[in-house]
Amino acid sequence: MIHIKNEKYVPVNSRDILHQTRDLISGMDAHVRLARVATSFIEFDVAIETKDVQTLVKKLSPIGGLDNIRHVVEEEIEIDQGIKDGIFYFNAERFWECHEAFEGVWKQCFGREKELVQGIILVAVAYAHAQENELSIGVAMLTRALQKLGTSPSMYHSIDVERIRKKSIEMQKINDLVLFEI
Repeated sequence: MIHIKNEKYVPVNSRDILHQTRDLISGMDAHVRLARVATSFIEFDVAIETKDVQTLVKKLSPIGGLDNIRHVVEEEIEIDQGIKDGIFYFNAERFWECHEAFEGVWKQCFGREKELVQGIILVAVAYAHAQENELSIGVAMLTRALQKLGTSPSMYHSIDVERIRKKSIEMQKINDLVLFEI
């Protein structure tokens, strides 16, 4: 993942940014799969050799300066660390990374806890879709998220699950996703 600082773009620009990015890196042995637009950064899902990353960042400079680079790989993670990371990523609008962190937790859970974690993942994925200008998909995902969250306890570690449920219901009513922290 490459995050470029965002000073002027909104999710509706995501496809245009993706096309512009592909034009900027034309001729490189790199593939940009998608662009997600957050408040302060644009997230690019990129397949590239490590040695070429700095060249790619330079080519993306017309869009914005570098904010962050993270090589995302599936890794085993302790549950407490996965939850801590997931919360951090959610609150920083890094929803795909939030999804990845909580998926590491989910793989270690069983029964009702597994469904609850999946509900949190689905809320993060809903926001990731909204960042790709797929708001209707994101709002629709809240139905599945609420099904998974069900009547689970109001707290999961330090996460206020009841607040997530209430926010999800409110967002469904207004047919929009509104940022909040977990």
